[in-house]
Amino acid sequence: MEAKTNRPEIGKFFGFDHVIFWVGNAKQAASYYTTRFGFEYLAYQGLETGCRTVASHAVKNGKIIFVFATTYGPYENKDKEMAEHLTKHGDGVKDMALSVEDAKQIHDVAVSRGAKSVSAPKKLTDEFGSVVVATIQTYGDTVHTLVQRVVDGQEYKGAFLPGYKEHYLKDPVNQVLPPTNLDVIDHIVGNQPDHEMTPTAEWYEKMLNFHRFWSIDDKMMHTDYSALNSIVMADFDENVKLPINEPAPGKK
Repeated sequence: MEAKTNRPEIGKFFGFDHVIFWVGNAKQAASYYTTRFGFEYLAYQGLETGCRTVASHAVKNGKIIFVFATTYGPYENKDKEMAEHLTKHGDGVKDMALSVEDAKQIHDVAVSRGAKSVSAPKKLTDEFGSVVVATIQTYGDTVHTLVQRVVDGQEYKGAFLPGYKEHYLKDPVNQVLPPTNLDVIDHIVGNQPDHEMTPTAEWYEKMLNFHRFWSIDDKMMHTDYSALNSIVMADFDENVKLPINEPAPGKK
């Protein structure tokens, strides 16, 4: 573990705000997590809220929020990026959203260092208050949305984010089964192709001032037939931990 010195200019990270999965059937995926993992329906966005191309179901357990999103309608109306992502990858994580103190600052500093901006900082507002969000590209087709929930000294009070409404479903299974007590997302792994682990770790160091929290090689992490290398990157306060893995040669 590297010694920490003064807080870097990038700003403060509080942890994982939520994780967005792009899936073929968002309602079914959300139902699976409520009935099998004890999540509760939290918020919804779709035709009923004025979004005509994507339906999103947010579920929550403890401080963990998963959002399952699906594009719908005739092909010409679909969200093209989401449709192509599903064709290429299948169901999977698109956005590892990070809770931050100042979304604009982190976005602008990262972009000034060479990071790719997907969405410039913008304020979202509804009757419950405002949030500021900005999105940057990380490895592969994955992104980080930076979510600032305290704006002008006021914390956002809505169910999830502006544009979402409180979910219309309640899962009856959770009323009869004991709770599944989950708390927070400890870490999210980013698996890389051969020889991409170190460049990806260096991206987090350069763009977001993350540091090397822990690392292992194939001497420590292996079976008889497989092995991997891993570098765990973390922010200054070590609220966000991102193991970056790559395969190592095994016996097969």
